[in-house]
Amino acid sequence: MTTFIGFNTQQQYKKFTLINFELAKRDLLNAFNIRQGQLPGRPAYGTTLWEYLFENQIETVQTGIIQEVQRVAAGDPRIVVNSVNVYPQQNGMLLEVELDYVGASSVEVLSIFFDQQTRNASYV
Repeated sequence: MTTFIGFNTQQQYKKFTLINFELAKRDLLNAFNIRQGQLPGRPAYGTTLWEYLFENQIETVQTGIIQEVQRVAAGDPRIVVNSVNVYPQQNGMLLEVELDYVGASSVEVLSIFFDQQTRNASYV
């Protein structure tokens, strides 16, 4: 199995190196925090999930949210999305994403909160 090594300074105090699944989760969160089209030279990178925050959470909107999560995650060959649950919140949206790390037998459920006020996605 290949080991992926990366560097992270967000919410890190001493240890800045991330490897494998931790790195893949950090990369996914980074993609969720970038609006699609804002990264120079990579117009398809990022997400359109921020446009769904102010929509009524009807079935078609929730289907669009799930498809967008799967599209963003498909950009990373290290992870596979098994399931996505969408929970509208008063100040944003909570997503529960079940991720499978390819090449290992680790499955994890991530709770990601999209905050309307700070325009930031973070793990809960």
